[in-house]
Formats: sequence, C-alpha cells, structure tokens
Amino acid sequence: MRMILFSSRQYDVETFAEANAAHRYELHFQESHLDSETAVLAHGYDVVCPFVNDRVDAAVLERLHAGGTRMIALRSAGFNHVDLAAAERLGIAVARVPAYSPHAVAEHAVGLILALNRRIPRAVARTREGDFSLHGLLGFDLHGKTVGVVGTGMIGRVFARIMAGFGMRVLAHDPGPPADDLLALGARYVALNTLLAESDIVSLHCPLVPATYHLIDAAALARMKRGAMLINTGRGGLVESNALVGALKDGQLGHLGLDVYEEEGGLFFEDHSNLPLQDDVLARLLMFPNVIVTAHQAFFTREAMNEIAQTTLANVAAWQAGTPRNAVRANS
Repeated sequence: MRMILFSSRQYDVETFAEANAAHRYELHFQESHLDSETAVLAHGYDVVCPFVNDRVDAAVLERLHAGGTRMIALRSAGFNHVDLAAAERLGIAVARVPAYSPHAVAEHAVGLILALNRRIPRAVARTREGDFSLHGLLGFDLHGKTVGVVGTGMIGRVFARIMAGFGMRVLAHDPGPPADDLLALGARYVALNTLLAESDIVSLHCPLVPATYHLIDAAALARMKRGAMLINTGRGGLVESNALVGALKDGQLGHLGLDVYEEEGGLFFEDHSNLPLQDDVLARLLMFPNVIVTAHQAFFTREAMNEIAQTTLANVAAWQAGTPRNAVRANS
C-alpha cells in the first residue's frame, strides 16, 4: 500500500514512521500543499493524506482518481475542505480522525483565556525591557464569571469541565442532546442568543458546516456582553473576520483569542517572517493589544500527534480490509 502525505513536516515524518511500524506501508512525505497543480505528485499512490489547509475539491479529486488514488485519509478532524459529493461520485473513500486529544485543544483555549485576561504577553515584554509597572495589566477573576461553550463534543466538554474547575458558571449551546457530564456539573443549555448575551467569555468548539459558517458575525458580536472575550480554536470560518475589527475598535469585543483564521490557507504552518503580511484584516487584528493569534497550534501536543498518526493509519488498514471506520460521507 502506497501513501503520500501532503503538507508534511518533520514532526509528521517522525510520528507516522513510528506508527507505521505496525503496518509497514510505503509512506512518502511531501512538503507541498495539495492542490490542482500538485495533485500529479500523487500519481500511483493508493492513499492520499491531506492536512487541514490542503485543497481537496472536485478538480483535485478528479486528478487523484485518474492517478489511481482510491482513499483520502485525512489526518484531521475537520473535513470541510473535501468535496465529499465528488469523492462519492468517483468512488474515493474518505476517513478522518474524529478525536485525537481533546485535552490538547481545550487546554490551549484555556491558555489563550489566561494570557488575554492577565495580559501575559504584554507583561513579559515589559519586564524584559526593565519595566516592572502594573499599569494596563489589570485582569479579572474567572471565578464567578460566565463562560459560554458553543459546541459540546469531546473538546467542548473537556473545555467546559476545566472552566467549571475555575468556579465559572457554564452555559452551553449544541444542536445535539445535552451532555450528561456537563449537566452534572451544573451547566445550562441555552439558545445561542442567550449564551452570547450572558457570557463573559465565549469559546467556539463546533465543526464548520453550512449552518455554522460565520456563526459569529457582526450581528452576533453586537449581541455579546460588552467587553466580553471571544475564543476560537474550532474552525476559522466560524467567525466573520471582517466584523472583528469594528467590534474591537468600539470596545464591544474586549478580548480576542484565535488559533484559527478563515483565510489561514497558505499562511499558517509556514514561515513568512521575512515577508510583509498580505492579509490586511489579520494585520489589523495583530495590532490590537487585546488580541492573541496563534497559528493553528492548539492540536500540537506530543500525545495528539501520536494519536493522529495511529488513527490515520488504522483508518487505512480498516479500509483496506473492507471494514471502513471513521468514514465521512456527503451527508455527514
């Protein structure tokens, strides 16, 4: 079985090589992003393994199919970058990694909250310059405040439990049934508008599907409690980026923490430090002292990387054996 991994880095090489000891597939690691031009590199490979910012649209799938590819083994939970209808039409199986380490993403979201609230990056920069004053570093107690958790899958539930440990009141919103473990903690499931209006911190942990695209837009930001904090470690498209600048400028949004960004493709996971930033919206966001942007690193822990590699290769083995697992279809 031949498999090519696009957008791969040294950490992918290391984790997949270790996980492959149990399978002995022929793995090829390709640093290039997958798109209509680079799809030719997959010619002759049974399985293609893309990452979150690779392009797997109908045109790419057509080229992959012509080259002999019969499976897309995503090494991510998200699958919004794959044209699932085209994959089904071509007979290409698609599988994902539905869960790797929910603690990794949840803990990163908490880290963003603490760093924003206590102005930690600003404080560190000051002390390194010999400025030990406290002006402008005033934060607030998390204890007794309200956190709104949008999406209570595995990551959302872990995040909610952590925040409950801080003594926060937990509001939750999810189209599915309420999670029993959160109800046991005293969490209350409410409509999205209620959650936005009552939460001091809103954290997004839902998938990107048509119903959640730009879930947080200008109207949603206006419904939030004035000065509240917004955290997004889910998917960039959950938030309308253009609306953030105005909300930050007028103080409606008090703090913003992003680990994902809707135009991150071609930007995140690369070193652009010697080039001017071409994304005007992101450039403006980075100028605000109450904004922290990390480059889609919430998943990036040793435990999560190992789990991603093991699950991805196990998905390939199950498909090869005729017993597919973690399959994604057009109606998912």
